Amino acid sequence: MVQHAHPTTPVEVWTMDEHRIGLKPILRKVWCRRGQRPVVTVQPRYQWLYVYGFVRPTTGETYWLLLPTVSSAAFNVALREFAAGIGAGLDKQVILVLDGAGWHRSGQVTLPVGVQTCRLPPYSPELQPAERLWRLSNEAIVNRHFATLDELQTVQAERCRQVRQMPAVVKAHTHFHWWPSDG
Repeated sequence: MVQHAHPTTPVEVWTMDEHRIGLKPILRKVWCRRGQRPVVTVQPRYQWLYVYGFVRPTTGETYWLLLPTVSSAAFNVALREFAAGIGAGLDKQVILVLDGAGWHRSGQVTLPVGVQTCRLPPYSPELQPAERLWRLSNEAIVNRHFATLDELQTVQAERCRQVRQMPAVVKAHTHFHWWPSDG
């Protein structure tokens, strides 16, 4: 439908999701020598940061934002930054596949020029390719203690930059066989 409305304009299909990280550590199993127990510093505090991950599964391209909350206002900021960052507009159309989060469906959401949305069916996280980004993005913060959100944000931002440089790995995690081709 978008391609028919804009026959000479490239159309890209992206998807996005949000992921909460914070001062409550993400713990994973680790190997250790027989008879020894792994030690992880844990001091749970309930302060959060949200990773907004955008991915184009057909190429493995990613776009990341770290924001303090999830809301319609924060989502509007994320959409504007994303559209500007990838060059969406009159010369490039983007279809953004979203889940049914309330802040995605709100009447307060303003779509930038060149961005259109498509919703996944309710209760279907297994259909959301962006859900597969979190295992990659969490790698730098798993089993670690952070004293402040600023420290966590610095480490997470660096990891997002690293993942952005690994499109083949991202594509292997997110490009489902049924995902529509674009470009």
